Amino acid sequence: MSLENDIQEAAELLRASRRTVVLTGAGISKESGVPTFRDALDGLWARYDPMQLATPEAFRRHPQLVWDFYEYRRSIMRPARPNSGHLALAALERALPEFCIITQNVDDLHEQAGSQQIIRLHGSINANKCFAACRGEPTSIDLHELQAAPDARPPACPHCGSLVRPAVVWFGEALPTDALRAAIAASAAADVMLIVGTSGVVQPAADLPIYAAQQGARLIEINPIRSELTPLVDRWLAGPSGVILPQIAAVLGIYA
Repeated sequence: MSLENDIQEAAELLRASRRTVVLTGAGISKESGVPTFRDALDGLWARYDPMQLATPEAFRRHPQLVWDFYEYRRSIMRPARPNSGHLALAALERALPEFCIITQNVDDLHEQAGSQQIIRLHGSINANKCFAACRGEPTSIDLHELQAAPDARPPACPHCGSLVRPAVVWFGEALPTDALRAAIAASAAADVMLIVGTSGVVQPAADLPIYAAQQGARLIEINPIRSELTPLVDRWLAGPSGVILPQIAAVLGIYA
């Protein structure tokens, strides 16, 4: 079957869907120029192992090093803008009855595109929290409201004096309980799941399509290359999400 026919079939599945869930991974953001975590380990950071930069233990040992790495990541992600794939997903959300995005990405490109129903599995690189979770997990910290030592790297929590850290999930940490619970529930209730730009190797996100399929959902994967999830899906649309998603939305008459 041709890609054009697969796109038509995917659009018809979405047209009939009452509960659509989208699982997005690094691929959709990479199309906007956002480097993956490992791609960011270049230049001055090339000599570091990920475990030196993205674990609670690394932060305890070398808090300034970890903070500076995440400041670097923020700086290279800041110019990124939503691509046509992000915009098509926002258009689908406006057009379909029930729709949510479960994302493994830590950028805010879905929000910038206009999507509203977003479940974040790995947190947000643009947010910060108290490392000690002194007022519960998470204890969110707005750096703009800090009065003392604004240039400290990392700054201190205004409530307890502990260090402030990026509000992302590091290696060895559990996913946010509420987010994971909501993602599992949404996946199990879906009748169509779009799997966009994810390798299917990061757990527990990789299990979400399995939950959806077990409850009878149709799975549609959009990815230029095969992933670990490709053998499970009903349709694999081989191509960039920034190309394929607008074509699906255009068939539905909601994206020009």
